[in-house]
Amino acid sequence: MKLFRMLLISFSMILFITNLAEAQHKKLTYEQVFLNKGEKIIGTTPSLIGWYDSENYLQSIVDDSLHQIVKVNASSGESEVLIDFNFIEENLPEDIKLKNNYKISDDYSAMVITTENNLHYYRIDNNEYRQLTFDEDEEVNPNFSPDNNYIAYTKERNLFYYDLAEGKEYQLTTDASDVIYNGYASWVYYEEILGRAGRYKAFWWSPNSKYIVFLRFDDSPVPKFPLYNSRGKHGSLEWEHYPKAGDPLPVVKLGIVSTGSKEISWIDVDSNDDHMVAWSFWSTNSEQLLFQWLNRDHNNLKIYSADPITGVIKEIYDEKQNSWIEFFKDIYCFEDNSGFIIRSDISGWSHLYYYDYDGNLINTITEGDFAVKSISYVDETNREIYFTGSINESTANYLYKIKIAGTELVRLTKDEGSHSPNISPNAKYFYDSFNSISQPAVINLYNSDGSFLREIGNSKFNTFEEYALPKTELFRIPSGDGFDLPIRWILPNDFDESRKYPVLFKVYGGPGSQSVRNSFPRLPDLYYAQEGIIIISVDHRGSGHFGKNGMSLMHRNLGKWEMHDYITAVNWLKEKSFVDSTKIGITGGSYGGYVTCLALTKGSNYFTHGLADFSVTDWHLYDNVYTERYMDTPEENPEGYEAGSVLNYVDNYKGLLRITHGTLDDNVHMQNTIQLVDKLTDANKNFELMIYPGQRHGIRGAKRAHAIRETNQFWFKHFLNKDIKGTEKK
Repeated sequence: MKLFRMLLISFSMILFITNLAEAQHKKLTYEQVFLNKGEKIIGTTPSLIGWYDSENYLQSIVDDSLHQIVKVNASSGESEVLIDFNFIEENLPEDIKLKNNYKISDDYSAMVITTENNLHYYRIDNNEYRQLTFDEDEEVNPNFSPDNNYIAYTKERNLFYYDLAEGKEYQLTTDASDVIYNGYASWVYYEEILGRAGRYKAFWWSPNSKYIVFLRFDDSPVPKFPLYNSRGKHGSLEWEHYPKAGDPLPVVKLGIVSTGSKEISWIDVDSNDDHMVAWSFWSTNSEQLLFQWLNRDHNNLKIYSADPITGVIKEIYDEKQNSWIEFFKDIYCFEDNSGFIIRSDISGWSHLYYYDYDGNLINTITEGDFAVKSISYVDETNREIYFTGSINESTANYLYKIKIAGTELVRLTKDEGSHSPNISPNAKYFYDSFNSISQPAVINLYNSDGSFLREIGNSKFNTFEEYALPKTELFRIPSGDGFDLPIRWILPNDFDESRKYPVLFKVYGGPGSQSVRNSFPRLPDLYYAQEGIIIISVDHRGSGHFGKNGMSLMHRNLGKWEMHDYITAVNWLKEKSFVDSTKIGITGGSYGGYVTCLALTKGSNYFTHGLADFSVTDWHLYDNVYTERYMDTPEENPEGYEAGSVLNYVDNYKGLLRITHGTLDDNVHMQNTIQLVDKLTDANKNFELMIYPGQRHGIRGAKRAHAIRETNQFWFKHFLNKDIKGTEKK
């Protein structure tokens, strides 16, 4: 009997170990990865939206029946509801629903809601509700003043504000038209200068709520481009003021309007000059408006201070570079009005500099062969600045602290990988979203010295450990002329050097854009690798890993060094016995689509298959701010435009390229694809084309499922000889 029990226990142990081993070797399914069906292994981390005060951070909670913002005590982890959107909706008129149509004041005491083109005000702390506007014109980008007494917005591209105490709307500008916009951005400013996140907003409050600074645009000199909408019997045209390379810029003026006098002071800058004006910021006491001016050549940036009453300006900063300069977007102004901090790459690397308001350099804060990526927090009391950067390894991102005097540099995030920290007021705590090639996203809470407090959330489900995922590796290869190019690849689970594997490059490739990071791979990439495709990303010398000195090599040369370094990687791969040189693929969208098209034409001796989404094909066809930043104008650099055009390499085309584009793409016009198709058909070349009616820059909505399926089918068919259901092709 004793022997029987021992045998039974042994058998049970063997069975347990066998089942455990089998469980740890599950494979991802197509339905899991692309159809959001079946067992989940990775979810999302909690949605943290900043700090309420020095002791509490904020979390947004949204599910099928609940929508709240809760305040969580950093020390105890205890939470309380700050805003209950379900409760608010119950106190609003029945026709008002809270979706993405509201803006909350900075102190979370009130919200402004846009419904049926009118503004509604709700006071959260006492449930006060009132409708503010009663007209048919849409109010756009409503924003509270810092003191919460006013709400500024644009309407029909004029600037307005609403005085909550008076219960009255004030119109501040009156000259808007089809080409004149006040406080509402011209398209090229929205896309390339102010950023898409601003949603065309081009006005900003002063800290004391007494002034609104705004940009006035005149698109009269900007050519119009037609976007064709095929819907309906006759279709329709959508006209867009879109300045292509070499075209005139919109004429821009900077105005300051007083909420007291309602008078506008125009800043003393020649509005007819061929320049760009943007990214204004205020001294803390609101006595000085500072704004940035950039010349058409993108190689001279100036900062001016302006008197908000008279508009008289004074130059306080002047930077020149041989290649290009971009606007400073994260300038910090000291509360004691001693000056400001900028992040400039004038040294060849992005670093922090402390200036006074007379333009004198007080001191250089950081220096060395590494890039400061962002200013996270400035602790004026302790004279310290927190910043993110990548000292020693450019594929990672860490949080550092340094004295404003430029001493005592300390790294606060220890784990190797990519960190996105958020510092509390008074720098008592920070929470950090972290991931690496082996760790999906996790959010941790730390003391300001970097000591761990607790885990806030982890994206891994318990099922994660049951899957044998493909191996991801980071390394570098020599370019042959002095650059060690970063590479990240994902190898199939059962990788065997005696086999032959297809390789798929995932690229973007634009100046300063880094694809190779110490971060967790996307599930689709892991799935492709699991099925037998080596997934690889390579960053070229202009990607930012080598500082501005590396990026500047791309000046007047878009397309040159991307292809040089990607081809270097292909040649390195071909030396490996396990690489199938007949199946070297590349894919990307937008700039990545440009690189993909170039790879199948100019680089066709190296790349065999490509899938290009909404691609630039000739830099003459893209907007002037982005293109001229790197290429100068076509008149100044005809050789560069000629050498960088996909259209000029069509005769070299071989292999197979699949091209997709949306017909209403207002960013990279489908004109790019049409001109490439024209060249390919004239040359009698074989390619694939998929047009998505009504789609903009990227495929969304119901058509996205089709785009995902067809993309997968392309690679499975040509690289794995099977379809997405696993059926082998004959």
